[in-house]
Amino acid sequence: MEVLFVASESFPFIKTGGLADVVGSLPSELIKLGVDARVVIPKYRDIPAVFQKKIIFKKRITVSLGWRFQHCGIGQLEHRGITYYFLENEYYFNRSGIYGFADDAERFAFFSRAVLEALPFLEFKPRILHCHDWHTGLISVFLKSHYLNNPFYQDIRTLFTIHNLHYQGNFPRELLEELLDLGPEYFTMETLEFFGRGSYLKGGLVYSDLLNTVSKTYAEEIQTPYFGVRLDGLLKKRKDSLAGILNGIDYTQYDPGNDPDIFFPYKNSPLKKQVNKLKLQEVLGLPSSEDTPLLAFVNRLVEQKGLDLIEHVLDEILNLGVQFVILGTGEEKYERFLGELAARYPQQMAVVFKFDESLARKFYAASDLFLLPSRFEPCGTAQLIALRYGSIPIVRETGGLKDTIIPFDENSREGNGFCFSRYNAHDMLFVIKRALQLYRDKEIWSHLVNNAVQSDYSWNKSAREYCALYGRLLEM
Repeated sequence: MEVLFVASESFPFIKTGGLADVVGSLPSELIKLGVDARVVIPKYRDIPAVFQKKIIFKKRITVSLGWRFQHCGIGQLEHRGITYYFLENEYYFNRSGIYGFADDAERFAFFSRAVLEALPFLEFKPRILHCHDWHTGLISVFLKSHYLNNPFYQDIRTLFTIHNLHYQGNFPRELLEELLDLGPEYFTMETLEFFGRGSYLKGGLVYSDLLNTVSKTYAEEIQTPYFGVRLDGLLKKRKDSLAGILNGIDYTQYDPGNDPDIFFPYKNSPLKKQVNKLKLQEVLGLPSSEDTPLLAFVNRLVEQKGLDLIEHVLDEILNLGVQFVILGTGEEKYERFLGELAARYPQQMAVVFKFDESLARKFYAASDLFLLPSRFEPCGTAQLIALRYGSIPIVRETGGLKDTIIPFDENSREGNGFCFSRYNAHDMLFVIKRALQLYRDKEIWSHLVNNAVQSDYSWNKSAREYCALYGRLLEM
């Protein structure tokens, strides 16, 4: 079973979010199950020099893109038992940053076409191309439009994974007609056309052999108008080809007992977790207190993550006698509001406006409670990391949050966190108050923390589900 992951990013080489974590950790679990899983990404300038130096140049090829003929270098690197391929083009990828450029349509059309052109030169023929998000949506389109009569490609199947349906890669139709070398039949309501534009994501949804997304609940949600972002009809039509497989996290990477980024590594030790809390309070300029509940938020500061709910009741949260620490960047209005609140409550609130993986680990290790009240959440990994580090999640029941956080029941002592269902600030506040009540009962809280750290959201089970999906593909 030969599988090539095709993605725009992969940890540890380049990362902007959870997509990179999935592509960086799932292949190693698949290899344990006997899958020959490899990865291909663009060779960005921002890949650290320590990796750039190790990439071995293999071959240079030419890739056609509309009327253009562009060069493409193929590089290869073995890292922790996985083979990675890097596709190089100075014009498209030798720039700082990954996304947000005026020519993103052209850059990722080139990448998709280059992947297919590179396959005969990899000394490895995948039976399955496992494509991720809109940046690779054209892989399946090109495969069926440009390569169908080439014997080399005829037995290759495609799986398209939706990590977030809101990111669609929608571009002017006129640009894509010229760029992609596709006839008008590819720009109809049933194909790439999407409300007068062309959609790379829709291309992946229409032309891939099978689809999946990153939790079972999200797979159901996106077939409804509220969550479907105007694609619910298409997804409902393809429901028999759509699966939901929960993301996991790499338990060797996220291990509080052996994490060099936290102040004091610990394993099932409330005392050492408290020491991490005291140290973070000191670093952030908060009063040191073991007894004050420490609530953390580590994520993008955008409405999707529930920032409007937090904004609505933040004064009331701080009046509950907690300390609240926030790490992330995002919309200017939320950064301004949180900065003002931190200045007004310097003894209770600290905000760090940046993405810092090392500091994030320290927040997980030090906090008692972890807040993630998302409006929607395809899967979410923050709550899984929080569980691993014994920080109890408070989440809204949506997508992967609903699939991973089980409401704690004082009577049965089952559950690993706290949940609320309606997207309502005072429902969230009510659940925070309940969590703080239980926090003050040390015996109950200790049991809850133990439930959290015993939760298993490693990749093991999900990797087996992917293997079953690959098997289904090979039978098609």
